[in-house]
Parts: sequence; structure tokens; C-alpha cells
Amino acid sequence: MATIELCERVATRPTWAEVSLTALRQNFRVLERHVGHGVTICAIVKADAYGHGAVECSRALQEEGARWFGVTSLDEAIPLREAGIGGNILLLTGFWRGEEEEIVRLKLTPTVWEPEQIELLDKAAGERGVRHGVHLKVDTGMGRLGVAPHELPRICSALRSSPHLVLEGLSTHFASSEVLDAPSVPDQLSCFRDVCRSLKQEGFDPPVLHTANTAAIISRRESWNTMVRPGIALYGYYLPFERAGREVSGSGLRLGVRPVLSWKTRILSLRDVPRHQALGYGGIYVTKAPARIAVLPVGYADGLHRALSSRGRVIVREHYAPIVGRISMDLTLVDVTGLPGIAVGDEAVLLGTSDGLSVDAHEHAMLAHTVVYEILCGISKRVPRKYVA
Repeated sequence: MATIELCERVATRPTWAEVSLTALRQNFRVLERHVGHGVTICAIVKADAYGHGAVECSRALQEEGARWFGVTSLDEAIPLREAGIGGNILLLTGFWRGEEEEIVRLKLTPTVWEPEQIELLDKAAGERGVRHGVHLKVDTGMGRLGVAPHELPRICSALRSSPHLVLEGLSTHFASSEVLDAPSVPDQLSCFRDVCRSLKQEGFDPPVLHTANTAAIISRRESWNTMVRPGIALYGYYLPFERAGREVSGSGLRLGVRPVLSWKTRILSLRDVPRHQALGYGGIYVTKAPARIAVLPVGYADGLHRALSSRGRVIVREHYAPIVGRISMDLTLVDVTGLPGIAVGDEAVLLGTSDGLSVDAHEHAMLAHTVVYEILCGISKRVPRKYVA
């Protein structure tokens, strides 16, 4: 029988993302200074650190002093432990039946909100002869995960019946923390405080209390408690703040973080086309005059949002060059007419800065009618990440 030798793939396609671990470290320090020494930071590295690379980013953050890391689930936690991340790893969305033994073995901190989760974990911890910490999530108005406040006695009963578990933390999640005048945020905070009081009456006093995501860290000091959960701010962004449906800004709503990721490619081909030439699928863009068109080896399969078709722009040789025509799966066209010295192999910046020009994920998100999170998380696995100082 013939055998096939598998070798490590070498990335040769000239489209890549650069992740600045220096910028990541600086952003972590900015957040530390903002919340002060009395508040612990749980660095959110779920979704492969929002597309930046969870293992590499977690290592840098651990070296910078991070002691808590937030991931979605067990499958995101395992690579971190294998990579030597020794801090507390919080499973933000709980776990599936059958994962409890691995959670206890790896000393992960699961979020719980149902009696069955507590029973499974207690049994797994008992079999290993250890006491295992858990965080209880309460639904204060988000309507997703968490125990409803009126069901708290049932959860407390399950915890009292679980001698191998320790309630170390209590959390909730805000639905509208970026909306400065949203009545739901103070309502959720009030509900959370009521739950804290109820837990104390039931005999529980978890030392780790956390409600604040990036927006709340910036705008609502009263929500910080003993731990905060910055995600997007670590990577240099946050959602625009709103009041009465209108975007607002101000020095008090800025942290001074900077984007960690740049996304680049190189010109694959140059084409001189006549006026009235339709470009790309559907011919939605037609040249109004003779034009020079650069073909970039990047498309929506790489995560370049198709909504940027004939709307977005890139940076080439100290100039902005507009995207023309529809972005296809593997290729994108940009108009470089009149730009001096353009040549095949020239670098094109999709996200990042160059010579004082900038295109960031906020710009992509605005043009695509989405959020920064989707832009960053959407950069696909076939785009290799290069880690730079």
C-alpha cells in the first residue's frame, strides 16, 4: 500500500496578518492602570483571541502578569494548558456533559447555572479527591445564560449538597453597556447586587465578582467589582458609545489602546483596462476612464468582508486605493490609476497604518454594517499570523 508523507505546510501565498505582541502588552498595562491594583483583569482570549491567536497572545499576557484568562469552552482551554498557561482559565459558557472530568483534571474554572452541572462537577472532583472552584452566572436581563434570580435557592441547595465544590465567583453580562443612557445597565447592576445579598443569606460569599466587559470598564466604574473582563480593548478596539441613539465621544471614553493586528497582502497582477470596462462578478463596477487595476490575492474566503465591494480601500505606496467591483472568494481588485511606481509585489495594507495613513477594523465594520468583533474574528485560518515586536 502506498504511503503519503505529510509535511508542514509552508505559507507562500502573500497574504498575512501581523500581530504586535508589544501592542498587546501595552494595552494590558493600560487596562491595569485604568482599573487599579484592587481589580483583577480576566483577559478574554476566546475565539482564538478574537482572531489574533489565543496561545501566542495568552503567553504574552501571562508574561505581562495576567492571572485569569477567559475562553468559551473546554476545547479552547486545552491548547492553553498544553502551551503552559498556568493561570486561572474561566470557561465562560459552561460545559457539556462528559467534559467534567477533564475540567477538574486541568484545573479549569467552569461557569455554572444549573443543578445538573454542579452535580456532575462535584462527582468528578470527588473521584479525584479535590475541591474544585466554580463561578455561578446569574441572568440579570441579558436573557441568554445564567440562573434566574428566583431560581437561586435551588442552585444554593445543589451547592450545599456538593462538598467537593467551592463557589469562588459570581458573574453576569450586560446587554447594552456601550449605550450610556441605557436603563438596563443600572437595572442589571441592581439585580446583581440583590443576588449577592441573597447568596450571603444562603451562606455563600464568593470573593470574585465580575460583570464588566470592555465598554463597562471604560464608562461604568461602579460595575468593576473585584474582577473585569476586557476583550476587544486588549486588541485595540471598542464599540462606539451611544446616548439617545447617537454616537458620542470624549476623552473620558478613551483608553489609549491601539490595534494589535495589521493585515497585508501583495499585488499579484496589474492590468490596464479601457474606459467602460466592467470589472468582477456581475460587472457592478464600470470604469469611467482608462484605469490601472491591481489584483490582490485576498478575498472573502480570507475574511475580507464582501460588503466592502466597491466601498472599501487599501493603502498602497503611501496612497489610498479604492476597492472596485465585487470582492470574490480569492481575489480583490483595487484602482491604482495614477499612483507612481506601482509594481507587482508591492505591499497593500488591508488593515493597519502606513506613512500616516490608516485603515482600521472600525472602518471595515462601518462599511459592512457590522461590528469590529466580526471583522477581526472573520479573518480566516488560511491567513497566517506573524508575531512581531
